[in-house]
Amino acid sequence: MNKMVSEISKRNRVLVLSTIAFTLMFAVWLMFSVLGVPIQKELGLTDVQLGWLGACAILAGSLPRLIFGMLADMYGGRLLTTLLLLFAAIPTFLVSRATSYEELLVLALLFGLAGNSFTVGIAWNAAWFPKQQQGLALGIFGTGNVGASVTKLIFGLFGAMLLTAIPVGGLFGGLLPGGWRFYPALYSVLLVAMAATVWFFSPKPDHTPAKGRSYRSMLAPLRFARVWEYSLQYVVVFGAYVALSLSLPKYYISVYGGELRTAFGVADGPDAATATLRAASLLCILFIFPASLLRPVGGWMSDKWGARPVLWGVFAIMLLSGAMLSFPLGLSVWMFTLLVFLLGCGMGIGKAATFKFIPEHFPRDVGAVGGLVGMLGALGGFFLPITWAYLTKWTEMPQIIFGVLTVLTIVSAAWMLGSQSKTPQRVTDPELNLVEEMAS
Repeated sequence: MNKMVSEISKRNRVLVLSTIAFTLMFAVWLMFSVLGVPIQKELGLTDVQLGWLGACAILAGSLPRLIFGMLADMYGGRLLTTLLLLFAAIPTFLVSRATSYEELLVLALLFGLAGNSFTVGIAWNAAWFPKQQQGLALGIFGTGNVGASVTKLIFGLFGAMLLTAIPVGGLFGGLLPGGWRFYPALYSVLLVAMAATVWFFSPKPDHTPAKGRSYRSMLAPLRFARVWEYSLQYVVVFGAYVALSLSLPKYYISVYGGELRTAFGVADGPDAATATLRAASLLCILFIFPASLLRPVGGWMSDKWGARPVLWGVFAIMLLSGAMLSFPLGLSVWMFTLLVFLLGCGMGIGKAATFKFIPEHFPRDVGAVGGLVGMLGALGGFFLPITWAYLTKWTEMPQIIFGVLTVLTIVSAAWMLGSQSKTPQRVTDPELNLVEEMAS
């Protein structure tokens, strides 16, 4: 009895610590979504250059996901999470000292590695929780996506107070910088503190389920079309979520700047631009919160009704709201926010529904397939902001970003419809037999 209680306590510590660490690293990963606006103003960057800053961080947090997931299975999530936190702290602090676009590009590629904490955390929790509890555990861990709103929340609620308390020149001889540079400096301290917390308070010895397994067997699922289908779904519900988290503040200001100043009572003056950005940041939270916190709800719905019916509902919501957002219909800022909120609800539920498919068809390779789908889906968060920046420049229609998302949703829905009638039963699925054969 005592052994069982001890094991449950250890699992819960892994879940709590990994979720907090993931939330913090996700906030660091996407911090340019808010900080990019004052950085653009200070350095005189173009919209395309600003898009590349965010995209480089996304790229660094996307491409190595499969590798980080495999390493976590082999060496344990405790070690990988601690190392990621410590490593990310260095370039994050240096962002507060950067003075050029080139410096920020290099630093974005370095602190962007924090985005791989998702795959590490998935593998870590899956190693500790029994199969019947993994769905809920991974759903709770996935709510760490709410980290995308941390910078927006701090900037929106406390930005004015921090600007008053910390002068532009900073405090302690500039050791604690002022203005936008305060945020990466603060994050660097929190990353180091979290690394110490994870290392000293997480259970040991850690679980390492992939010790001794061949790389060939771990990479085998890449050959199956089904993995690419799930990856496109994850581009729609997660990659686009990351891209919108980066792009929405700028969108609000460029399209609804006047309405925001009126709605939030922003007076003309030297601080008007910063106050408008704070208002935009607060409205962005109405997209990020449902897109993050509804993930456990999506997991529960998928357990109850199946992932496919849930995903059809998600596609319906996203197509309806996306189509209305894709055209210059003269929507008010409040109608726009409502439609973006609905998009966020669909994405939050859809992320869990997509990952529900993986253990159904690849029960022996959840970590590897999940890492691959996470990597390819997150790459959407790299390519979409760049694509949107160029298309907006060429068409002079900011609504084009939602048009691209709507087209991707249609393609993903069509692919799922086409594969639905071909899906074999789990017991006779040839993919499972081949993966099992390669694993042996």
